[in-house]
Parts: sequence; structure tokens; C-alpha cells
Amino acid sequence: MTKKLFTVLGLLLLASTMLCAQTPGNPTAGGHWVPISAAFAMAIASSLCGLAQGKAIASAVEGMARNPGAAKAIQLAMLIGLAFIESLALYTLLIVFVFAH
Repeated sequence: MTKKLFTVLGLLLLASTMLCAQTPGNPTAGGHWVPISAAFAMAIASSLCGLAQGKAIASAVEGMARNPGAAKAIQLAMLIGLAFIESLALYTLLIVFVFAH
């Protein structure tokens, strides 16, 4: 009995992908706002990334000036932080390209 049940469930699972794979008949309303909102998202993400990178570099330089012995550790932490901050802008750019076309 359980073998039949699993067979039926497996066939339903395979058939559901074919039954539910339909394209929408009408395009979504208000689709012309997507590129505009994507441009605003990229502008906001870029400006905030610029501000964050400036703050991170200023704090790192101030820390290196106060403690020159820890300059290598501060510089490494700053570079890792800058990479994370820049990844925000790159992910936003990726989302803009995916949704705006």
C-alpha cells in the first residue's frame, strides 16, 4: 500500500511542474515603474556606500594615527569592511539588471 502511495505522490509531483508552468496572459500593471524605482535604488545604495566607505577610511586612518603599531591589523580590517560595503552596491546593481529589463 505504501509503495502505491509513494508512486502516486511521485507522479503528482512530476505532473505538478508541467501543470503549473503557465505564462501570465496579461503583463503586470504599472510595469513601467520598475526601471525608475531600480534607478532610485541604485542611486541610494551608491550614495550610502560612498558615505560608509568614507567613514570607514576616516576611522581607520584615525586609528592608525593613534596607534601606529596596530596599522597592519587596522588596515586588514578596513579592507575587509570596504569589500563588504562595496558588495552592497554590487548586489543592488545585480538586482537592477535582473528586474529592470
